[in-house]
Amino acid sequence: MQRRNILSAAVLSTLLATGIAQAQDKPIKIGVTAGPHAQIMEQVKKVAEKDGLKLQIVEFSDYVQPNAALAAGDLDANSYQHKPYLDVQVKDRGYKLVPVGYTINFPMGVYSKKIKSLSELKDGARFGMPNDVTNGARVLLLLQDQGIIKVRPEAGVNVTPLDVTSNPKKLKFVEIDAAQLPRSLPDLDAAGINTNFATSGGLDPVKDAIAREGAKSPYINIIAVREQDKDKPWVGKLVKAYHSDEIRSYIETQFKGTVLPGF
Repeated sequence: MQRRNILSAAVLSTLLATGIAQAQDKPIKIGVTAGPHAQIMEQVKKVAEKDGLKLQIVEFSDYVQPNAALAAGDLDANSYQHKPYLDVQVKDRGYKLVPVGYTINFPMGVYSKKIKSLSELKDGARFGMPNDVTNGARVLLLLQDQGIIKVRPEAGVNVTPLDVTSNPKKLKFVEIDAAQLPRSLPDLDAAGINTNFATSGGLDPVKDAIAREGAKSPYINIIAVREQDKDKPWVGKLVKAYHSDEIRSYIETQFKGTVLPGF
């Protein structure tokens, strides 16, 4: 009987060890959006593997699904958004998601197929902007910096078209899903487009933008995880890989100023 118990304990120990090994071999699923986020994460994957961390990259075409998938447990992390956007998602949807590390900065740009500068905007021009609060706010604040409109100061980084107090050109703000703005550009007079969607849509932020955000911005992108996972060892390894010299060099060489390291 004692021998049988010892044997059973040994078998159980072997099964547990096998299960733990399998759990460790399971790759970390990280969500990204198409364009620079996906490109950079492919490089991060290579660096992370040197530290024994396996990544599985899952690409999305919009800003809504990566947080929904992370909150639902379909992803372990995501890398595609800035903190103001995450803050709004957490507040509006009750997600228990937290930032664990900075990644990159995409200066918001204004693009047009019809004009070469904002001064050429005609009265009543159709101006496209992302339909989510935080990225829409970035466009409005950029237009204010360029002297095109004025907004209520108390609205802060959550300004909406309803907060516009001065609009001399009577711009008509057309709110569109951020990912769709590049293909919608021919139907608009101009549009504010996030850099990752601009580049994936064939636009060059340095050459094609007729206005851009300044280098200093509260909109540096982040890696997000579920609150319950923030202190797990793999999170530290993921951030360490992203913040490596190899990734900084890749960003600076590959994107030549269109995307900036935020770490």
